[in-house]
Amino acid sequence: MDLSTSAVVFLFLTYHLCEAEHRSYNSVLTVSNGGEWGEWGEIEFCPKGHAYGFSLKVQEMQGLTDDDTSLNGIRLHCSTGAVVQSTVGPLGKWTKIKECPKGYLVSFVLNVEAPQGPADDTAANNIRFNCGDGTGLEAKSTDFGTYGRWSKRCKAGAICGIQTKVEAYYEHLRDNTALNDVRFFCCD
Repeated sequence: MDLSTSAVVFLFLTYHLCEAEHRSYNSVLTVSNGGEWGEWGEIEFCPKGHAYGFSLKVQEMQGLTDDDTSLNGIRLHCSTGAVVQSTVGPLGKWTKIKECPKGYLVSFVLNVEAPQGPADDTAANNIRFNCGDGTGLEAKSTDFGTYGRWSKRCKAGAICGIQTKVEAYYEHLRDNTALNDVRFFCCD
């Protein structure tokens, strides 16, 4: 095999391996009340199919003198059996899976605590999803914050991918948040 044939084979395989990591999506679901801190993580997709359920990584309330981070992560549970997540904070435990009784996740609303000034900030605290059949799902989390407005609904198909905005954890800080915002991707 000459050098030009090797280069073509390399480029072909690179293109198709990269394609396998990312899926085509038809819309991105966002909300306007996400927190202001942190960096956006990688977009992660269900390998095939759609998300039928989710679970949360939540730090329980720490009391008046300790730092609360509340929501640290969100996992999507995919119809293929895969579980995907974007960036996740280090604290808390994963909740039980909340599943659509029929169909897949198609929209969401985020519970966020507004900045507290010198008091303890938590940013995102909980999330609700709607399933394609109209069923609402919510996991158990802390009582901080308020829900904003609902995202748009997937134009076609259902949620198949996630990207989270998470503030890095610094043990020496007295006020960490964790998950601040999230975007979901819809696939046909």
